[in-house]
Amino acid sequence: MDASEKGGLSRRGFLAAAGAGCLAAAGVSSPARADLVNMNATIAKEFGPGPYKQNKIHLKTPIIAENGRVVPIQVTVESPMTDSDYVKRVAVFVQENPNPDVAIFHFTPECGKAWIKTRCRMSKSSPVVAVAEMSDGSVHTTQSTVKVTIGGCGG
Repeated sequence: MDASEKGGLSRRGFLAAAGAGCLAAAGVSSPARADLVNMNATIAKEFGPGPYKQNKIHLKTPIIAENGRVVPIQVTVESPMTDSDYVKRVAVFVQENPNPDVAIFHFTPECGKAWIKTRCRMSKSSPVVAVAEMSDGSVHTTQSTVKVTIGGCGG
């Protein structure tokens, strides 16, 4: 008669329960949630805790990127770009990348237009977030999800 027939816990049952417990404890913060927390912490460190406005900024990304090594990103911010009303900076973040901050672009009224076009590497499918800080201190944000078929960050 083994331990399970006596009403106790067999060695196999104990190991299964212990393994499940370890997985549950490790899963308190799922990887996707941890990446979101990491990206949000990076944004808050750079632009303050929010809340952020959801207007004035437009993000153009592909719906599907066949190769994560070269994902085109275009950001446009509505602004007259005058001395009293202009875009100070625009940042791009990729939630699922090992380092979510991709780039920060600085502007002055002399730029005439707050517009950037760049390419970034993406390790896997992920939300891409653009954040713009205006001269009056307001912060605007938008996001778009890009499905990556072949990751571009190595690994």
